[in-house]
Amino acid sequence: MAKKPKILPAVEWLEPRVRLARILSLLCFLGLVGLLCGYYLLVADLHGARPWVILLIELVPLLLMAPGMLSGSARGHSWMCFVVNLYFIKGALAAYDPNRQLFGVLEMLASLALFCSALLYVRWRFQLNRKLAGEGAASPA
Repeated sequence: MAKKPKILPAVEWLEPRVRLARILSLLCFLGLVGLLCGYYLLVADLHGARPWVILLIELVPLLLMAPGMLSGSARGHSWMCFVVNLYFIKGALAAYDPNRQLFGVLEMLASLALFCSALLYVRWRFQLNRKLAGEGAASPA
């Protein structure tokens, strides 16, 4: 049996979604960074540890992904989908501690939103690139 050709959405349908997913992923990325900064610099009781040292350790994975996120690279967004899972797990662990429950839930929500928006950006970006390259056009059989 012959494979059915995949039908790609129209360019007019993909372009606004790519733009929206990119904006949402950047907002979620900056929101997660802001949440971590606000919590570790203003709220967290670190029992004498230097807050900026803990914050820098927390931010290293996000800072490594920042150039790809800011440049709009689909590959950078796809790697962010892997990295942000660390923050989701950390948020889930923090949510079990009554003193950090709110922070944990907010971290989980921010990481989930970043994961979904970055994933949608990657999917729609690659579909748009394929469509612009001429793939998916209906051909007479």
